[in-house]
Amino acid sequence: MTQSRCMSLVEAFTNVIVGYALAVATQIAVFPWFGLHANLSLNLALGAVFTGTSLVRSYALRRLFEMIKAQYGMGRLCGHCGNARDRRRE
Repeated sequence: MTQSRCMSLVEAFTNVIVGYALAVATQIAVFPWFGLHANLSLNLALGAVFTGTSLVRSYALRRLFEMIKAQYGMGRLCGHCGNARDRRRE
């Protein structure tokens, strides 16, 4: 079963939103260790830039792997991918 483009976007968006909260919290905790002192609004803005980048990356990679799966079949590029039934057909 393949994932639709819409569901790929929903999955990537959900993943990135959760990552955004974690990134901002991590920045607030880690930046001072490196002598960087950013206020909350700067941390939120930096998190948004990285979040946007991550969303695009996640979606593009998902679509790339869906294309590879559709073109070459599941498990053909890696013997560990797919389930046993797919490997038996090869």
